[in-house]
Amino acid sequence: MSSEMIIRRYRASDQDVVTDLWSRAVQKTHPFLDGEDRGDGARILREVDLVRTENWVAEREGSVVGLLGLLPGGAGDGSGEGPGAGAGVGGLVVAPEAQGGGIGRELLEHAASLHGALALEVFEGNGTARRFFARQGFTERGRRTDEETGHPVIALERAAPLKSVGWLHVRDGRLLSVRTRGNDTFYLPGGKYEPGETAREALSRELSEELGLVVPVEDLSEAFVIHDVAHGKNGRRLRMTCFTGGPQDITPVPGREIAEFAWFDRQEARERCAPAHSQVVNRLIAQGRMPG
Repeated sequence: MSSEMIIRRYRASDQDVVTDLWSRAVQKTHPFLDGEDRGDGARILREVDLVRTENWVAEREGSVVGLLGLLPGGAGDGSGEGPGAGAGVGGLVVAPEAQGGGIGRELLEHAASLHGALALEVFEGNGTARRFFARQGFTERGRRTDEETGHPVIALERAAPLKSVGWLHVRDGRLLSVRTRGNDTFYLPGGKYEPGETAREALSRELSEELGLVVPVEDLSEAFVIHDVAHGKNGRRLRMTCFTGGPQDITPVPGREIAEFAWFDRQEARERCAPAHSQVVNRLIAQGRMPG
């Protein structure tokens, strides 16, 4: 079977395996809470959390390895840039044997793609979780004492990710990139959405404005989505949907915002391009579209 991870809706038939996963995970992350993995904790998970919240599971090779519980409407950031009103992360657990493989990060980015801004609480004593959420761009917004356990809890939040689109055009093993005027960093051709646009419509418009290329929306095919830190945005997260398609034999004509364009190999892209480029290059190498 494929080792690729999928994220899907929780089903009632997942209850036993999810309860076991949760129990093993909290034993590792909350050793300071005696018996949390048993008794009322497991009962509340089954009878309340898995019934009333929006639950998703990560599955790999047919086995559930992660659980995400969401409380929609809990983290609006007022920016108007997220796809929803935000969400509270009621729970995020990954099977101990699967931790460190990016599952938690992918579950969080899935939540952000659905709801935008995210908020959650974490026990101060859970150092592993605190470090993980810091790496994912969460910042502290407050503290309180948990009434039931007496342990301090930290409230964290993260703004909705910036949404953008990028075009993947490889020639002779080199990736097409553009630099805007007044900037020394290169990006993928593309940019942000305008109100009411789909991803394909946004990219078709950006390619016309940036490079003078006519690429009909029906010629564009989604390749993958990149999650990273947006360059020059003070740690704001980025969700960039990348597309292939369109003409291959092109002669770009830089628009008024574009200072220059270039085709970069692996090393040049990593030295001269925005952070998300490294992920893009890695994906293209894995697909055999760029040399490793």
